[in-house]
Amino acid sequence: MKDFSYCPFCREKMEHVMIEHEGRERNVCPKCGYIQYHNPLPSVGMLVIKDGKCLLIKRGKAPGKGSWAPPSGFVEVGETLEDAAARELKEETGLIAHASELIGAYCEPNDVYGYVITIVYLCEIDGGELIAGDDAEAAGYFALDEMPEMFFPCFDKAIKRYRETH
Repeated sequence: MKDFSYCPFCREKMEHVMIEHEGRERNVCPKCGYIQYHNPLPSVGMLVIKDGKCLLIKRGKAPGKGSWAPPSGFVEVGETLEDAAARELKEETGLIAHASELIGAYCEPNDVYGYVITIVYLCEIDGGELIAGDDAEAAGYFALDEMPEMFFPCFDKAIKRYRETH
């Protein structure tokens, strides 16, 4: 995220200063005291496991175009994390599902979006037909012990956690 040059409230020129009690530098308005924060974006990822295999999509767009990952995407304003997971899964795979278990939450840097928090759920399929949709070039199941390298490290961590706990 780009730093504001001017305060969005009083239009005073912003200053980059050390916030002592936070231990970090931030953009601050010297007139009204507004502090500009850079917060990570919330996203969800879905692990669908069937017969010892994990559903992955081949990403059709940047970042990570052409690489494999579980279905995932950003949370929209006004939707729950579970609703976002179900929506993204349907958009990318055609499958209808619900989040059945929280696997973990991960925060990592991303070259395009800055920091992203990804909440990963185990999902149970309720219906639909598997197709590569929306942002996916392909979709398919991979044996848990023969997974391709993931573009986003959080998914390697989530799959490892799943294997350790199930």
